[in-house]
Amino acid sequence: MSMTVLQVHGDTTRPDIESSWARSRLNGVRRDALPPFDLVTRTSESNLARAANPVLRRVAGELEGTQVALVLTDHVGQLVDIHGAARSMRHAIGDLGLVPGVQLGEDRIGTNALGTPLETRRSLLVRADEHYLTVFRGFTCYGHPIFHPVTRRLEGVLGIGSKTGADYRLSSLLARRMVRDIEERLQRDSPRAQSRLMSAFQAAVGRRGRAVVVIGEGLVLATPAAVDLLEPADHAAVRACAESVPIGSQESHELALTSGREVRLVCTPIDGADGVLVDITQESVVRRGNSLSAQAPRWPLLIVGEAGSGRTTEAHTVAGPGATTLDATDVVLAGESVWAAQLGEALWGNGPAVVVENIQLLSPQLTALLAQRLRETTRNVVLTSTPGEHLDEIHAVVPALCNDRRELIPLRRRRHEVPGLAQQILTDVAGHTRTRFTAETMRILASQPWRGNLAELRRVVEVVAAVRSAGDIIPADLPASHRGGQPPGSPIREAEREVIMAAIEAAGGNKLQAARALGVSRSTLYNRIRALRIG
Repeated sequence: MSMTVLQVHGDTTRPDIESSWARSRLNGVRRDALPPFDLVTRTSESNLARAANPVLRRVAGELEGTQVALVLTDHVGQLVDIHGAARSMRHAIGDLGLVPGVQLGEDRIGTNALGTPLETRRSLLVRADEHYLTVFRGFTCYGHPIFHPVTRRLEGVLGIGSKTGADYRLSSLLARRMVRDIEERLQRDSPRAQSRLMSAFQAAVGRRGRAVVVIGEGLVLATPAAVDLLEPADHAAVRACAESVPIGSQESHELALTSGREVRLVCTPIDGADGVLVDITQESVVRRGNSLSAQAPRWPLLIVGEAGSGRTTEAHTVAGPGATTLDATDVVLAGESVWAAQLGEALWGNGPAVVVENIQLLSPQLTALLAQRLRETTRNVVLTSTPGEHLDEIHAVVPALCNDRRELIPLRRRRHEVPGLAQQILTDVAGHTRTRFTAETMRILASQPWRGNLAELRRVVEVVAAVRSAGDIIPADLPASHRGGQPPGSPIREAEREVIMAAIEAAGGNKLQAARALGVSRSTLYNRIRALRIG
């Protein structure tokens, strides 16, 4: 079907349509489906709406009685307002369910002149049969993105639509004129907080050659020294560090840049503004990776980490080549007696190190046997486990016998490492460097909760590598489940989220039991689940 589009319209915009149709298919949008329009509660009037309304009203007056409609969406694709158009055009729009509050993202309704420019950040003409959903093929529409002139943040999209057959040749000229007027009004109405960010930045760059970055809501300022030092992946890592700083305190982070240099980031919140000043100084020592394995272990060694956090990789790196591996998950298939015999054989006599995986799955009997074998063996032994109370209760005897213990930090608590890890995994998976993540894609990746840690990150990168084999990887290339990046919450909200998730997991998914265990009502728990976006 996409080839038909290219054959019918052979101009320079058609590859954009083809790519958009491919994304629509990947998002599971059905061409014959009705738009899944669910009204979203609208917040108070935004800066975009305040700047755009006078422009929309003025032009709508000039177009009164014509078959042309002016449509405005915000930066997430929510329809903000519709202006102009003759009565028949308004009825046609209303019959489609297009009212303020509905979502027009490409991932929901496929190729369209409002959602697709949000994905590509470029203007686009969508002719009648180029709409992905059949119900929209009675219209030809042009969409032009609106960028804040100060922050360069994508604020929304202005769309001009008409019924098929109407003259759309002047749509691009009209849209550009209107967007220019809207952006000028946005600049005049720029909030005072951004002025504070600018003042803080100017005060910090007094010393020549200083690498400084100021990160605020929709605003990033950087000195030439910082621009020269940081690659796109590094920008996303610096942002992740800045967003993790609690209000009213200063934090310091060490970061290995894409170039291999190690830097120290001193992150200081800016008074009176939602922003952070990051001072970057280069360290003399280059850090080699994030693994703890360079440290000489004391045996037996216990490695504790969440699922997907790299327990197995760390264990085998420490154990060295030729290590023997036993996994407690095999008890289910082999039976306790067979597994016990394998354990005794692996730990008997001299030989290479032994890795015992997933001790959290061992029964009390096998735990006691493992403890006995650890007392007797002369082998170097590495054990792996998930964190939890079981290490202080049913399996407490094993950690007590270990002379060393390493805790692997969950990926969500080291967000600044996500950009570098993602690019490294992409190179490993793709086998070449013809693709790379854009800074915006890196930012979205760094903001994900990563409940599955490194394993989840690898799966996402593998999906991306299968979709894009060359060029920049934009947010639209990410799986739909990992596009909605939000700035990370405060440490308190993150802690609350983890407590609730742990209670639900302990209750086997029963939220009523989880609410009782937490000492709250079921309605309170559901409210917190929605507020914290717990799946």
